[in-house]
Amino acid sequence: MTKKPPSQATDPAGDPQAPAIRTTGLQKIYKGFFGRHPVVALQGLNLEIRRGEVFGLLGPNGSGKTTTVKLLLGLIHPTSGSAEVLGRKPGNVLTNQYIGFLPEESYLYQFLNADETLDFYGRLFRIPRRERKRRIHELIDLVGLGHARRRAVKGYSKGMGRRIGLAQALINDPELLFLDEPTSGLDPIGTREIKNLILELKRRGKTVLMCSHLLADVEDVCDRIAILQKGVLKVESAVSDLLTVKDVTQIRVRQLAPDALEHLKSILAEHNAELVEVSNPHSTLEKLFLRIVGAAPGGTRRD
Repeated sequence: MTKKPPSQATDPAGDPQAPAIRTTGLQKIYKGFFGRHPVVALQGLNLEIRRGEVFGLLGPNGSGKTTTVKLLLGLIHPTSGSAEVLGRKPGNVLTNQYIGFLPEESYLYQFLNADETLDFYGRLFRIPRRERKRRIHELIDLVGLGHARRRAVKGYSKGMGRRIGLAQALINDPELLFLDEPTSGLDPIGTREIKNLILELKRRGKTVLMCSHLLADVEDVCDRIAILQKGVLKVESAVSDLLTVKDVTQIRVRQLAPDALEHLKSILAEHNAELVEVSNPHSTLEKLFLRIVGAAPGGTRRD
């Protein structure tokens, strides 16, 4: 009996009731060499990412983001604690069939073109030839590389390299995507297109874990975020909850006369003003991030 390729596998991606990602007391300590002290890269991380959401993992350089992603991918092992990815331990061969990964730097074969690159990765996943060709055509159009599909990757700009890297991460139609700086090197139009693509992946039920230094991008697409500082989880919540200024109320009205401002509540009806919105104003993710990181010990950065 012929073995089915991953794209046709009947075994679901782990327990469908389990979170996409769960960590419990996850810790990673790198041993010191030549008399150096050990480095605590991650301390007791408790995190749960639900299936079908876009989750942002934020933090300054050295905060533990990359270590966390490597632990979740099974590339390194924790010093203590545990993690589950799609209901299984990180690095599980079956689980890996349902994961896509875009690293910060895409390491691609420079003499292959876009079609050949995606065909190579599609073969690694044992995707049947007809299905592989269909996906390659669809993904190249999706990431906007139709005009350069026959050009060798070595001739790509950085932005084009991000696009083909993202297409490579999607070749196996993954359930869970790890995206590290997905909009790096893209112009504003390209950035908007990638953000729209991430939102479309969410609409299709995909789970996305996104690491980025571009806070506006995270604010636009993420449902929830976590901010790490020196390996410690400082905050985790829905973006809307974090950015709402709860102790301030703003009222937006239409056709309100200037002399009504002093007695707004009592004279709205009197002036026939339309009450458009009563809500809490929002801060920005950049201000929240800098406030949290700056308030932490050693939060001041030196670049």
